[in-house]
Amino acid sequence: MKLSICIPVYNGADTVAELVSELQKVFAKTNFEIVMTNDGSHDNSSKVCKELTEKYSNIRFINLRRNYGEHNAVMCCLNYCTGDYAVIIDDDLQNPPEEIFKLWNEIEKGYDVVYAKYHHKKHNIFRNVGSKINDIFRNVGSKINDIFATWLIGKPKNLYLCSFKIINRAIINEIIKYKGPFPYIDGLILRATDNISSVYVEHKSRTSGHSNYTLSKLIHLWLSMFVNFSIKPMRMMMSIGTFVLLSSLVLSVYFILDKIFHPDIASGWTSLVCIVLFIGGLQTIFLGLIGEYIGKNYLDQNGTPQWTVKEVFNSKEIKD
Repeated sequence: MKLSICIPVYNGADTVAELVSELQKVFAKTNFEIVMTNDGSHDNSSKVCKELTEKYSNIRFINLRRNYGEHNAVMCCLNYCTGDYAVIIDDDLQNPPEEIFKLWNEIEKGYDVVYAKYHHKKHNIFRNVGSKINDIFRNVGSKINDIFATWLIGKPKNLYLCSFKIINRAIINEIIKYKGPFPYIDGLILRATDNISSVYVEHKSRTSGHSNYTLSKLIHLWLSMFVNFSIKPMRMMMSIGTFVLLSSLVLSVYFILDKIFHPDIASGWTSLVCIVLFIGGLQTIFLGLIGEYIGKNYLDQNGTPQWTVKEVFNSKEIKD
């Protein structure tokens, strides 16, 4: 069996070399390759990755022309990997390379995908306030993402969607069939298989830098899940619209009867303004949601790429 270790790199110049070095030591007796994608980093990640391809012959490095997002970078890695299994691991060293064996042992029991899960996540208490706030946003966002994924795309309730996971070749081949510009890896996995497991792994404190997941990126991820992989938001909006319509009819009957039995009641501008603003807000939300569906469908039909490659190093097939 050949293992592909896929690493989406974004501003990881301080950690990716150490990660690769650890991988080379841990898997020295294993048939494996490393596939790295530089997702438009603002530091010198590109230079570091190029130097790693010169040092190690089992590394393939794809340098993208700009930042496309983590899931697009992972899709790029999966398109270039050649292994029977692909492990997706972040470049921040919070997932120890030796923990990959736990995922590998589990998937060889016959599963299509195995996710990592944590007893608890570790964070460096000596980081600055901005980094701590960013991690809080990410953790809360992960919880919200988990709730939405269960509702929207049928994720099992006991499954934690983690970026650290292993996928077999059959599911990799299904995932890379998707050519839309807004991939969501977990959504593609869940619509391809339900033969999924998870195992507990260790989570280390971040040695440098901070999480690259900002609130805006999390919102973008939620919208991708909402619009690209489910029509439930549209159905939800239809249900809300129906509820508002029925409520309006009931209130109209109530106000008419109240006016008949109490003709001395003065007309109220406050209630009128509140109703108008409420209905107007709902209409704006509905139109915005419809616009998201139409806009993303337009970008998909317009041939917007998942990524564009600037250069590839060690692009020849890595021999077994």
